This record gives sequence, C-alpha cells and structure tokens, in this order.
Amino acid sequence: MTEVNEEQAPQAAPDLAALEQEGEIAADYLEGLLDIADLDGDIDMDVEGDRAMVSIVDIKGGDLVGDHGEVLEALQELTRLAVHRRTGERSRLMLDVAGYRQGRRLELSKLGSKAAEDVKRSGEAKSLQPMTPFERKIVHDAVAAAGLRSESEGEEPERYVVVLPV
Repeated sequence: MTEVNEEQAPQAAPDLAALEQEGEIAADYLEGLLDIADLDGDIDMDVEGDRAMVSIVDIKGGDLVGDHGEVLEALQELTRLAVHRRTGERSRLMLDVAGYRQGRRLELSKLGSKAAEDVKRSGEAKSLQPMTPFERKIVHDAVAAAGLRSESEGEEPERYVVVLPV
C-alpha cells in the first residue's frame, strides 16, 4: 500500500504548556534511568514545532545510542510510554543522545537531496533503504525542498522512501 508523505500531515497548533510538561516528565524519567545505570549526563529540554525535544548531553560512550540508533529508539519509546502513563495522552516526544539525531538529520538531508538529484538526472524513480518514521520525514522534506515528490512504501519495519520524477 502506498501512502503519500504521511509524516508530513498538517497538525493542529501545539499546546506549548502540554509540550513543556511532556519534556519535564521525560526529563525526570530519564534522570531516574541514568541514576539506575550509574551514568553521568545532563538533560536539555526544548519544544521544537509540535513536539517536545529532550536531549541527554555530556554523556560518554555510545551505549545509549546503540548500532544505528536502536537503543536510542527503544529509550525514546520507553520515555514516550512514561509520559503517556502520567498524562494519558499519546506523546510524540523526540529524544536525542549525545547529538546522534542531529548528526543523522544532516546525513539524511544530504541523502534526500542526492536522491532527488539522481532522479532529476535519470528521470527514474529511486527507492531508498528502510528507515524509521523520523528518518523518512527528513528525507521527504529534503526531496520536497529539491522540488520533487516522494512516498513511503512497505510495512514497518521495512518501510522506505521512493523518490518520484516530475
């Protein structure tokens, strides 16, 4: 089944106070996890667009990121569940550890731009590797910025982006 840019669907205006509360709940939860694991790290909170952003910074090693961000994804889901348990609302909170997601954003933007250039040059659709929803959204945005369309196809966890010619 093909869905066009589901990650880009328009949302209602965010409730800033609710997003700040999500960030605070998440920070408390993550501080507890860091204490249990006896890890040193600081927590930064922010609101970006329509979601709370929480980052664990000044932490050593990649244990909380894992291979290809797998541990980070799991931590994010656990943190979202902790927020949901406290608020009763589904959370779209984004977690970053040691700048991993920021670096990944840059890589994926470049990937989307390059894929768009390839499709413009060849006139042929191009399928990319499977990605998480977060990763697909960044690629969709980069492709749109290059003036082309893209779609997400496949089923999780093998869902991927297809860049389409004009």
